[in-house]
Formats: sequence, C-alpha cells, structure tokens
Amino acid sequence: MPYSKRTELPKQVKNNVPAGGQDIYKEAFNNAIDQYDGDEERAHRVAWNAVKQKYKKDPDSDRWVRKKSN
Repeated sequence: MPYSKRTELPKQVKNNVPAGGQDIYKEAFNNAIDQYDGDEERAHRVAWNAVKQKYKKDPDSDRWVRKKSN
C-alpha cells in the first residue's frame, strides 16, 4: 500500500530518518510498489537504497544524517 504522508511511514523510518530522507523514502516506495506489482518487500529495499544515496547512518547516534557533498 502506498504512503500518502510521512506519518504513515514505518517507525524505523519516522524515528531515525530526517524529513528530507523520509520524503525520499516515501516517493521511492510509492514508485516501486507500482513498478513491482505490489511487492512490498522489494519496494522497501528500493526505498532504503534511495535514502542511502543522500544519507548515511551515524554510528554514534544510530540516526541517519545527510552525506556531505564533495
């Protein structure tokens, strides 16, 4: 099922990923769920990979932070 707003995202995303990353996750998930005929597991993997393009997990806080641009 596609997400229409951030508050619907999984707790792991809502509680650890900044708002910009949540938007990326939501859009990637929604696109993938359509593309892969409702395969939620695959859509979640696609969404996390999209977040990892711009964010990384901070080992000290276990939260996601924006990657520094080169």
